[in-house]
Amino acid sequence: MKTAQFSIFMLLSLGTFSLLSNVYAQDYTKWSLPENGKVRLGKGNLSGNIAYSPDGNLLAVASSIGIWIYDADTGETLDLLAAPAPVANVVFSPDGNTIASGNWDDSMVQLSDVQTGQSIGRLAGHTTYIGGIAFSPDGYTLASSDGDAIRLWDVATSKLKTTFIDHGDHTNNVTFSPDGSILAAGSYEQVGVWDVTTGQSVALLEHKDGARNVAFSPDGTTLVSTSWGNNTTVRLWDTTTWQPRIILKEDHSPISNVAFSPDGTMLATGGSSRDSTVRLWDADTGQLIVTLGGHADYINSVAFSPDGTTLASASWDNTVWLRDTATWQPKIILKEYTSAVNSIAFSSDGGTLATGGGWPDGKVGLWEIETGRRKAIFAGHADGINAIAFRPDSSTIATAGDDDTDEGRIRLWNTDTGQLKTTLVGHTSSILSATFSPDGTTLATAGGWPGNSSSSREQDVAIRLWDADTARLKATLIGATHGVRSVAFSPDGTILAAGIRDRNIQLWDLATKELVVTLRSNSHPVSSIAFSPDGRTLASAGGHGNWGTEGVVQLWDIPTRELIATLTEEGSPANSVAFSPDGRTLASGHGDWETGDIVQLWDVTTKELIATFTGHTDDVSSVAFSPDGYTLASGSDDGTVLLWNVAPLTDTSPQVSAYDVNQDGIINLFDLATVGEMFGREGTELLGDVNDDDRVNILDLVAVSAHLDETTTSAAPTARRQQRPFHALPMAVRITSKTIQEWIDIAHTADDGSLTFQRGIANLNALLAMLAPAETTLLPNFPNPFNPETWIPYRLAHPADVTLTIFDAKGVLVQLLDLGYQPAGYYTDRAKAAYWDGRAETGEPVASGVYFYSLSAGDYSATRKMLILK
Repeated sequence: MKTAQFSIFMLLSLGTFSLLSNVYAQDYTKWSLPENGKVRLGKGNLSGNIAYSPDGNLLAVASSIGIWIYDADTGETLDLLAAPAPVANVVFSPDGNTIASGNWDDSMVQLSDVQTGQSIGRLAGHTTYIGGIAFSPDGYTLASSDGDAIRLWDVATSKLKTTFIDHGDHTNNVTFSPDGSILAAGSYEQVGVWDVTTGQSVALLEHKDGARNVAFSPDGTTLVSTSWGNNTTVRLWDTTTWQPRIILKEDHSPISNVAFSPDGTMLATGGSSRDSTVRLWDADTGQLIVTLGGHADYINSVAFSPDGTTLASASWDNTVWLRDTATWQPKIILKEYTSAVNSIAFSSDGGTLATGGGWPDGKVGLWEIETGRRKAIFAGHADGINAIAFRPDSSTIATAGDDDTDEGRIRLWNTDTGQLKTTLVGHTSSILSATFSPDGTTLATAGGWPGNSSSSREQDVAIRLWDADTARLKATLIGATHGVRSVAFSPDGTILAAGIRDRNIQLWDLATKELVVTLRSNSHPVSSIAFSPDGRTLASAGGHGNWGTEGVVQLWDIPTRELIATLTEEGSPANSVAFSPDGRTLASGHGDWETGDIVQLWDVTTKELIATFTGHTDDVSSVAFSPDGYTLASGSDDGTVLLWNVAPLTDTSPQVSAYDVNQDGIINLFDLATVGEMFGREGTELLGDVNDDDRVNILDLVAVSAHLDETTTSAAPTARRQQRPFHALPMAVRITSKTIQEWIDIAHTADDGSLTFQRGIANLNALLAMLAPAETTLLPNFPNPFNPETWIPYRLAHPADVTLTIFDAKGVLVQLLDLGYQPAGYYTDRAKAAYWDGRAETGEPVASGVYFYSLSAGDYSATRKMLILK
């Protein structure tokens, strides 16, 4: 990777926001890491509000992984107060020593010491997530709200003092008056006001379309409330009469947040994704002062610094802007935050990790593994990226997502420059998966969920194969009836597997472009699939809250197409699977909106759970091993990637291959002979029953043949082998050409098109070619009858000049094929048999009818009949 090119690209891509950024003072990528975690890429996404400390020196930002603390003057990152779930609310105590926070996924209020970052209390009692929290001006009381009630807590003891029953449906925000005597809370239909001392209701202020936010003016004479619905208003209430003093009609978008300036002269409001602006109003007249752009999405929060010189705003675009209130120009922009990470991929050298952002980000991030720094951003997708893949040579990155238009869904990027190389046009629905073939020449893409603007269209569930160099469509595989969630090439590039939402896995032959077999996983919709490095095992993951919350990871044997094992972690849907480079460990990523967000490691041999990693605060959507197998990356909807220490499994016990029947360390003719000697027998613990189905048949013989010449670690025989040692076999079966031909004939009859049969038959043919036939023989042509071509097989017991003559029923010469001098051997397959294209010597096609072909080889001569039908 060229550092200079990356530096230039970073400036160009980030320039649309600003060249201002906070200073990297400390390696916060390693702060508050979970056990076994070594680096965290990204700060998560902005999940809640922002808050200044009372002295204005600190800025707290609520994120999906905790609360980030910044130096408010320099933008330097100072601390991370980790949280077990995305943070919804954060507020400083009046003395600045304590931070109170509430999470989206639980009903607790957390109290943390600002200096140490340690928890100093948890307030339990709410029934749902915390909608709002506020300290009283003296700092002795904390108010917190949920959908049913508002609770007041003694901060010193963490004891509940009193409960106010909410007048409306779901409280959004609470605030104390400056003197601490009044508490106001906004709900979906109204604003409730209470006397803090007596607990009595003071007023009930009607505010239709949801009182999203409430705030008192610094002098306590005004209460402001904002609405969220279509009839957007900002209402300023006189706290003496509780009548509206000013109503600001806003038709540009719903108002999400509001804040008074410290002197009470201005009011700041934050808009939704329809507008994404911050607006400043004169608090006395209600006149608009200025509209501030810059954010690209919904405004989470607005806050003035205590001295009034800075206005901070946070957005779903994952940036925090700090503006000078004199000029309204940005002073600092914090932008290390990231949206959900939907997909991750390591470069071939393991030095770079690519991440695909979810909605609404749609950006590609390139991260340097050694430093944990994001070194480039590729922007171009209009919606979330569902899949990302490096080409094997790491020169190209493919991304696929939910873009509304065909032209934007699949993009190919130059890894060095960050420039868009091309887009692939053809799919009409969202793309859920993309992967390169092992040789890098082909890109497979698939999906099925329609984009935002095409929800009424029929889902495009076809799998498409693209030329990775020319971007042209090579083939379209039609066969899925539901969305295709995942596609994967076998390591040898001959098979493409597809995981379908209808709980099935399809295996496609890439040579013929035909569907070979469908593996029916009745337990779960398939969300992810992965081949083991040797191509013999396929892992699948699935399960989702919409179809049942059980998380399922399954292992399939590719040669036999049988389910090997089901690995289940109850209550946690499986979203992603990946094999380690040595194939001995399987990683799975879990979680949905209501279950545990975990990463699990499985021993592929024993099918046992090795470890469970916790640390993400939202769904784990993607997992990937580094090429050396020592690092596991997990991407999450919490907007971060965690890199975990995972040393490859060590096993001192010898590895035994079932195909090495006599366990002598190599799979060879002796193993084939053993299976042949036991051929046709049934029963338990049979020598030669390599697939353990209690019978020795062609499946066992083909499986051994498919692995001929592979070396294995010699080991002590298993209990089954000890019952009948190999050297004690009578060896009634000898490896002769006749025996091999019989095996080939049986194998052709049982051939299911699998890779194992292809390899097994090919190896048997190779063996046959090595053995001289016992006699020269002319064999029946195939196909017969035929139109327009046929192959004529034969065997030569000795080297000879070979001539093949074809003549019609009247004995008239039709064609003479001089095959030349040929060594002894088998000329029985299409590659070696004589070929006739059904034409006479003149080049004209012959008519339908009976014809004869005669083979002349040395002293041997024979004639057979064939039939052509048109």
